[in-house]
Amino acid sequence: MNNLLEFALRAAGGMERYNAFSSVSARLHHSGVLWALKQREGVLTDATVTADLKKQVVSHTPFLPSGDHSLFTPGRVALLNAEGAVTETLDEPRASFAGFELNTPWSNTQLAYFAGYTMSTYLRLPFVLAGDGIVTEEIEPWHVDGQPWRRLRATFPDTFATHSKVQTFYFDADGLCRRHDYEVEIQGNNAAARYISDYVAVQGLMMPTRLRIFPRTEDNTSVAEPLIVGVDLSDFRFT
Repeated sequence: MNNLLEFALRAAGGMERYNAFSSVSARLHHSGVLWALKQREGVLTDATVTADLKKQVVSHTPFLPSGDHSLFTPGRVALLNAEGAVTETLDEPRASFAGFELNTPWSNTQLAYFAGYTMSTYLRLPFVLAGDGIVTEEIEPWHVDGQPWRRLRATFPDTFATHSKVQTFYFDADGLCRRHDYEVEIQGNNAAARYISDYVAVQGLMMPTRLRIFPRTEDNTSVAEPLIVGVDLSDFRFT
């Protein structure tokens, strides 16, 4: 494990504290242009998300206008009703996005796949970067308002469902993750920068409550419009 990752893990509360829990849940509110582009506006605007902390298993509820909830794993996504009966499934979901672009509509199970893999990473940062098969290296810093943000480049294994195989994470002087760059492979490899802020302490761990995702340009800067996705998180609970 490199020094920057160790620094980030300590800043977020420490691996020992993180390993004391098995899951995290939060209330989320979505905004941004993505949902209308995907013809899924309102489906997950306000929901509860629960993520397993040890493996990629995530649930969102409700899936409006139904009362269904999702169950995401990298190899299969299902929607289930209140009684636990499966109403819809999608096996090998990654393959279903072949040829998709930013404005290609999604089905509900494809939405569940995207929402599942994103929150599996977002809610577990930076601890997820210490997982098996994920290779990290520190690269040159990026300066913001004259201050250096240290950068960690992560290469994910093929078995890990995420935006792209190679991603970059930016950490401030306190060791908190402030920016996250990637390409969204399932919608034409569009480049994005996710800004992370408004951290709160939750049961000994630091969690961000505000996520804002913008297009990223070739010179590694982001543009202020459009807001692709906004995520506001609250009511965290670790168990």
